[in-house]
Amino acid sequence: MVRHRKVVSLKTDKIDTSSSSGSSESSIGNKTFKFLSVWKTGVGVVCFLIAVYISTLGYLETRVNTPFDDDKVVKETGLQIPERYWGTYRPGVYLGLKSREPRSPVFGMMWYELSAATHKGIRHWCDQNDNLATYGWLRHDGVTFGEQLITDLPHNITTSFVKTPGGEHGGHWTARINVTTKGNARVPFMLIWYAALDESLGPAAPHSRLWYEDGSILGHTPQLHNFRINFVPYKGKLLHTSYSEAHAPGLHLLKEKFYSLLKIERSSMFGKLAVLGPDDELNIKEKDINFVPIQLLVETPFSIDIVYTTEDLSTPPLMGDKYTRALEAKKMQFDLEFEEKFKLDEKGYPPQDVAIARAALSNMVGGVGYFFGASRVQSQYTKEPVPYWRAPLYTGVPSRSFFPRGFLWDEGFHGLLIGRWSPDIQMDIAAHWMDLINVEGWIPREQILGAEALARVPKEFVVQSNAAANPPMLLIQLAHMVKIRPELFVSGSKHRNTLDRMYSRLQAWYQWFQVSQRGDEPTSYRWRGREDDGLQLNPKTLTSGLDDYPRASHPSDIERHVDLRCWMFAAADAMTTIADVLQRDSSKYEATRDQLADEDLLNDLHWSSHTQTYADFGLHTDAVKLVRQQPKNPNEGARVIRTVTAPPQPRLVTSAFGYVSLFPMLLKVLKPDSEKLGKILEDLDKPDLLWSPYGLRSLSKSAPLYMKRNTEHDPPYWRGQIWIPINYLALSSLKHYAKADGPYAARAAELNARLRDNVVRNILNEYKRTGYLFEQYSGEDGKGSGCKPFNGWTALVVLIMADEY
Repeated sequence: MVRHRKVVSLKTDKIDTSSSSGSSESSIGNKTFKFLSVWKTGVGVVCFLIAVYISTLGYLETRVNTPFDDDKVVKETGLQIPERYWGTYRPGVYLGLKSREPRSPVFGMMWYELSAATHKGIRHWCDQNDNLATYGWLRHDGVTFGEQLITDLPHNITTSFVKTPGGEHGGHWTARINVTTKGNARVPFMLIWYAALDESLGPAAPHSRLWYEDGSILGHTPQLHNFRINFVPYKGKLLHTSYSEAHAPGLHLLKEKFYSLLKIERSSMFGKLAVLGPDDELNIKEKDINFVPIQLLVETPFSIDIVYTTEDLSTPPLMGDKYTRALEAKKMQFDLEFEEKFKLDEKGYPPQDVAIARAALSNMVGGVGYFFGASRVQSQYTKEPVPYWRAPLYTGVPSRSFFPRGFLWDEGFHGLLIGRWSPDIQMDIAAHWMDLINVEGWIPREQILGAEALARVPKEFVVQSNAAANPPMLLIQLAHMVKIRPELFVSGSKHRNTLDRMYSRLQAWYQWFQVSQRGDEPTSYRWRGREDDGLQLNPKTLTSGLDDYPRASHPSDIERHVDLRCWMFAAADAMTTIADVLQRDSSKYEATRDQLADEDLLNDLHWSSHTQTYADFGLHTDAVKLVRQQPKNPNEGARVIRTVTAPPQPRLVTSAFGYVSLFPMLLKVLKPDSEKLGKILEDLDKPDLLWSPYGLRSLSKSAPLYMKRNTEHDPPYWRGQIWIPINYLALSSLKHYAKADGPYAARAAELNARLRDNVVRNILNEYKRTGYLFEQYSGEDGKGSGCKPFNGWTALVVLIMADEY
């Protein structure tokens, strides 16, 4: 401001004083010119910096939803893989078929009882609240057929399907639905079959349509051309049929739309009968038909074949006795292949136990779905969540009833079993996940793709943060497959080529971990995403996969998480294995692996000489509890908050002895002759800590937070219950140390045998008692808890029974 006033004064002098010399005028002019030049330059620099900042900010904003810049891993999809084109790729419904196309028509089943005494409602989505006695696949090979039993007392509904390959549009398939009632009673039963088009991708394509004609559902899509669904009763009485041609606002509202189409019609035989009528909304709004349900009133026992055919296949479709013979042949072939791969009969398991193991595998591969859509993601550079790019995902789901969508670290455990059954399926699954990596090297840990998936997720879990990791189990599973099936990855093989296309993405993912999850201390790591809202007894670490497992009581940047450090050791080891088989330079990964295997470095960061255990480090106090706080405002309700009676200190979290404490053993970081390994094996066998007759508890019974609620509404989750994936890792590591040359080999072998028997016996007994595999099991009485059916990583019981790790 001072300089500016001086320039004005000099200009005024020039105007008022006519006798000023030329030299003075020249000097003033030069100074003015120099100032203007500097001023313009400064303004230019500022504008340039602003432009750089804005462009950089825009660049950073878009990185979170920019795909990784390299060839896609998935090279063949849809009709390019005809044998897997059709399948039960809607695992969230009791029976649903679709193709591996984003705009595939979908087909499915609903049912309800006519009895006014039950009021059960319409069954469609797999739902724990339906309280079915049991449901799930008895056999399913993931490709050509499946057979499922649904027990909705007093009815048993057996569903099956068999595919007929051939033609240019994915072949034919037949689904059979067989309904019986307890005591073979003859009772009326409502069965619904429908076809629908997915509206979540926008209005149906101009050339995609559905309609009803002469007792069949007909349709056309650009991929399938013309197709037809015929209904062929096989046994029993079909009493009444009604249908509707309607418009549904989305796949997530099909049941609601169906209900709105029911009209009351008088019937002399059944009193008032609800039948399907015209869609009033369709007529008013002139919407396209995208939903055609057919309601069949049948008398049990009843069986019907639902036959999908296209015009280009000369092979006659399967139905009637021919279908029965084909299904029996498929079942026999499946049983032979199952025994060949897992040898459970040979190991002496009784037939009932083998049948449960077959069902566990079948529900794993039968729970593989095909999804399409875009996640909602956010980074620190975006003010609001933004959509990820639209993409397909072929993936197993942990639970058809509660988690019918893809989870990143679960998929790594799924792959251990699926890869043993079908490397083709597992490599295809891994390829789809790898194509979801962004330019940063990040993969959203929970995939909520499509309207049906989104409708089943609470709002607070929808948005995925690009700071959030998940254990790199899928990377480790890929390396594991390379080790146990090296013949699949020889030069020129299809799986070798797929792995080669994955490699740059695996590198980026690994590097993202190294950069984003590194801790303050050298060779330390910290899970991001912990937040203290003052309500949680111990703030969750969802990104670790262990959710409410006790960590440092007060989240901070100084935390060091021992499980993540061990995951990074395993990731570096996996990258070394994959790089070696692809004949790439593995020295960088090998060096990191060896550094993280240095026991002195590990002990400096995580070993407590006082408790003789491994532990996390952070700001921690055990003096925390939940108390009910009286409201300050009379209109507000009381709430439960956390109180702290002693301030936190930087320290090891030694009071939380549990799964995290075992990770140096679980992921085989420790050498076979390590004294620390000997101490872990000693502690593993103590019933007052983790050992139980049913498996290893997640948290020691002596821990302050053992089986404690995390909030008023948040029951314990990883605070004492038995989880099968960690027990699988424990058994795998015990077998590893039992075979290694070290002083603890005999002890490891003995613990392995006892733990395997405990885990297997309890899972099988609970299945026999309840008809389900569970998410977790009680450390007190072994009873299943959490959601059911949980046919994701709990199905690893098959590998445990087979003693294959």
